[in-house]
Amino acid sequence: MVIPTRLGSTRFPGKALAAETGRPLILHVVDRARAARSVERVIVTAPDPEIIKIAQDAGVEAIETSFDHPNGTSRLAEVSARLANELPSNAILVNVQGDEPELEPDAIDAVILALSDDPDADMSTIAAPFGPGDDPTDPNQVKVVMGLDGRAIYFSRSRIPFDRDDAGFTPFRHVGLYAYRRGFLEQFASWPESPLERAERLEQLRVLEHGGRIAVAVHASDGGGIDTPEQYAAFVARWRANHGT
Repeated sequence: MVIPTRLGSTRFPGKALAAETGRPLILHVVDRARAARSVERVIVTAPDPEIIKIAQDAGVEAIETSFDHPNGTSRLAEVSARLANELPSNAILVNVQGDEPELEPDAIDAVILALSDDPDADMSTIAAPFGPGDDPTDPNQVKVVMGLDGRAIYFSRSRIPFDRDDAGFTPFRHVGLYAYRRGFLEQFASWPESPLERAERLEQLRVLEHGGRIAVAVHASDGGGIDTPEQYAAFVARWRANHGT
C-alpha cells in the first residue's frame, strides 16, 4: 500500500502534519492502512522531507518523490517504477490518499479482493450505496455504473443512469480508493489526459477510454477525506470523543 501526500494543499496547507490529536494526520492514515488484513506493506510517499522524516521517525517506510506530479496516481507510478526490481508486474498496489484518517480498513480489504478475484482486471475501486443525507445529483459526489460482470462501465459527476421510467434503479456513489496491478499503473500514468477525463475531471475515465478494465467492489464506505481546516476540526472532535480526551 502506498499513501501519497504533500504539504502544499491549496485549501489546507500543511494538513498532512496537522497534529491536534497529538499524532500527525498522515500517521492516522497509516494506522488505518495497517489495520487492513490484506495489507503486507505500507509506504508513505511525498515530495516534502518533513513528511518523510515524520514517517520514518515513526517506523514507517517512506519514499521521497518528485514535486512534478499532477495527482496522487502519478506520484504512485513513480514509486511503482522504483519498486520494479522488488515487485512483479502483477503485484497489487493500493492508493490511499494521505487525508483519509477514518477510512475503513475493511474497505481497503474489499478493493484488494475485487482485483485479486478478477485476474483480467487492471485495477479496482469501490462503489457505495448513497446514504439518507446524500444527494445523487450533487456533482461533487461522483457516480459509477457497473456491468453484469461487476466492472465499471462509466463514472460521472451527473446522476447516472437516467431512470426514465422510474424503475427504481439504485445509483451508486464512487469512493476514490484504488488498487492497481503494478505494471498497469505505470502504463496508465504514461497515457496523456483523455477527452472524457478532461470533460468530467475524473482521471479513472482515462482507463476506460483506453479499454482498461476496472473491477468494482460494492461496499458501504464513507471514504471521506479532509480538505479544509473545518473538516479537520470535526475529525479532531470525533477522535477526542472516541478516545476520551
